[in-house]
Amino acid sequence: MKAKPILPGSTIGVLGSGQLGRMFTISARRMGYRVHTFSPDQDTPTGQVADVEVQASYDDLDAVCAFARNVSVVTFEFENVPTATAEAAGRCAPVRPSGAILHTTQQRIREKAFLTSAGLPLTPYREVSSMEDLEKAIEDLGCPAVLKTAAFGYDGKGQFSVKSATQIEQAWDSIGRQEAVLEAFIDFERELSVVAVRGVDGQFAHFGVMENAHRRSILDVSIAPARVPDKVAREAVEIARTVLEKLDVVGVLCTEFFLTRDGRLLINELAPRPHNSGHLTVDAHVTSQFEQQLRAVCGLPLGSTARHGPAVMVNLLGDLWSNGEPDWAAACAFPEVKLHLYGKLEPRPGRKMGHMTALGASVDQALVSATSARQALGGRR
Repeated sequence: MKAKPILPGSTIGVLGSGQLGRMFTISARRMGYRVHTFSPDQDTPTGQVADVEVQASYDDLDAVCAFARNVSVVTFEFENVPTATAEAAGRCAPVRPSGAILHTTQQRIREKAFLTSAGLPLTPYREVSSMEDLEKAIEDLGCPAVLKTAAFGYDGKGQFSVKSATQIEQAWDSIGRQEAVLEAFIDFERELSVVAVRGVDGQFAHFGVMENAHRRSILDVSIAPARVPDKVAREAVEIARTVLEKLDVVGVLCTEFFLTRDGRLLINELAPRPHNSGHLTVDAHVTSQFEQQLRAVCGLPLGSTARHGPAVMVNLLGDLWSNGEPDWAAACAFPEVKLHLYGKLEPRPGRKMGHMTALGASVDQALVSATSARQALGGRR
């Protein structure tokens, strides 16, 4: 029997309270939904725009159940919610994407095991749970390589670049001697991502291929459409489709890729939620990734992902505040640039405080506009 859609006027629960939840909430409220957010923090980016902000620990399962009982469906705005939290919420309301998907994608060993079993292309890796494992992994994969904690890593956190075998002990100590993976170093041509969505009925939609550049392991610039051959773009979308179907995702998931210099696509990571590289969809597409997440988890038909034109997003990190308040008026003097700030109370180096998106007649034109507007803000990146 087909499930009834969750209609406007209903209440959506969001586990997590950062900028992704903020942008999701803005989309949901525009469509007539109410939003409750749950996290250990208060006066959060999501809480500032939600109807209700619940402050409680993710380990307080009674509070989680009480939260879920007051909403029609629960979704996530980041993947590092404990599995027990998702399971507790699932006893009181539908959880989309499911807690099982969260369990797979929030831990690198489980995620890579899934990708391997699905026959999908991924970066060569080895599991590491001891110094001896790390020594053997480096023998197998060689140097340079990247050691990553198995759990709770993002934006370069919990990672160590192993440039030679003499750094084994330093690398193991740097990640706290915990379960990890060692990944082969990929001499890639560029980094890509596909943000895609799958509905309750299996309907699939995507935003094309984004081209991404990182700085200090944090996303710096996203370009749409990616400057890659059509064949590569089609293959990336089909791989993303396979990921969502095999995981049985209901919601948004981003597949991140390396494109090697010989034209191969290798999956780097999965994110079962809207993604930083998809922020430009708010201004550049008919339906944003956040509205698509809402439509999917509510069982509504998905919206059009048609692109208005070439677009470039640049992240605004807390470093920009190092010389005082950024010059917002100077950035807004670029009429083709859209400013998005997340309402975070304290700027810190490396902290994502906002982004800007520029539209243009071409990718190159949009790139010049976006980077020039950011430069006009002053401060240091």
